[in-house]
Amino acid sequence: MRSTPRRRLATVGALAATSVVLCAGPALAHVSVDPEEAEQGGYSVVNFKVPNERDDAATTKVEVNLPADQPLASVMPQPVPGWDVKVTKSELDKPIEMHGEKIDEAVTKITWTGGKIGKGEFQQFPVSMGELPKDADQIVFKALQTYEDDEVVRWIEEPKEGEPEPENPAPVLKLAPAAASGSDAKNGASAEKTSADGSAQAKDGGSGTDTTARVLGVAGILVGVAGVAFGVLAGRRRGA
Repeated sequence: MRSTPRRRLATVGALAATSVVLCAGPALAHVSVDPEEAEQGGYSVVNFKVPNERDDAATTKVEVNLPADQPLASVMPQPVPGWDVKVTKSELDKPIEMHGEKIDEAVTKITWTGGKIGKGEFQQFPVSMGELPKDADQIVFKALQTYEDDEVVRWIEEPKEGEPEPENPAPVLKLAPAAASGSDAKNGASAEKTSADGSAQAKDGGSGTDTTARVLGVAGILVGVAGVAFGVLAGRRRGA
């Protein structure tokens, strides 16, 4: 029996949709950071989000490398239940200064082991870090994901703007210029309000002065009219 054109179109559409899903799946399964953006020169809690992309093996080790050319003075991982964490520090070629103190070593690697990320699951590994670079627009973290059968997936390729995403992209934290601080914004708003209030007061003051002048003027006219009337009456009485 021949298939109708409608059935053929449905079959082709289903195959196309399946192909899109299969192609999109691996691209969405890479290690990433959350949030994706932070302020330059500030502190941020960065969550390294690690999904398990295999159906037949669990993830048992995660390693994140911090760039040595962008050293961070403060790096503190948050404990993750079921996982052990190891922080590796390295000596810096050029010491950095923080709060008036010179620091000659910085964290260059964080390794989590002992836990498992199973099929269809993901795990977040929070890390507090700072001060973030003030003269860079991003930080690239190279990550290694190890499965229980010893397969290692290296998420180390740096994405390039305007180019297709690489097969194994590294997690990237974008850095944006710091916004105006809350106190500065508050002071600006107060100044604006004071200016507006001053203008209003000046306007009200001018209006009040003008009203007083009008009242006094009318009162003067009435007094003058009364004086004229009194004079006329007095003249008539004398004539009588």
